[in-house]
Amino acid sequence: MEDESEKVEIILKTIGPAPPSRLRVPSFIKVCDLRRLIASNGHLPIDNLSLILRGTALCDIKNGDDVRIQLNDGDSLIVAVKPKPPVKDGHENDDDDEDLKFQLPPSSSRWKKRLYSFLHDKLKFPDIILMLIFTLSLKAWILITMWFILAPVAHRWDLGPLYILATGFCLILFNLGKRKAGDTSAYSIFNEDFRELPGTLNADRFDRDIRAGQF
Repeated sequence: MEDESEKVEIILKTIGPAPPSRLRVPSFIKVCDLRRLIASNGHLPIDNLSLILRGTALCDIKNGDDVRIQLNDGDSLIVAVKPKPPVKDGHENDDDDEDLKFQLPPSSSRWKKRLYSFLHDKLKFPDIILMLIFTLSLKAWILITMWFILAPVAHRWDLGPLYILATGFCLILFNLGKRKAGDTSAYSIFNEDFRELPGTLNADRFDRDIRAGQF
């Protein structure tokens, strides 16, 4: 714990009709502890509390570690209470923007969290690109790297179109999947004895139904 001599007095400017207030806090403190102190002092909901210091929104955790900040005597801190989201009407409305937001699972390694923070916070990569980067396996990245290495070689030997076609065929071939024992394909040519799925409409069945007077 911090000593009393290491405490400073900061000015809290709450957005809304509330007047500015002062609060004594340790000069070096975790953001989560500061948020808890401010919420307790002003009787504010801690889950909806946003803190802004020197034009930057404060976050509790970064790269898997608690964020600490250095406060000076007389620092001004803007406090905002985020409004609660509207109550849904009971219908399930899919929010496309929420679906496209990507976050690393908590069990991710430290280097992945640091890389994600660098790409998301510093380079401002969109979530769809981050999703592509972090969901691909190591084997997939090796294949992609090999493809880009071999592409100039194919171009040098005037095999560019053939290289593209071979890539397309490989993508189709490796994504066909495997059928379990007893499963039948929708295409009779891939089934044993060319067996068709029940209810399949083809020329032979169409001709039989016409001859039987079913049309």
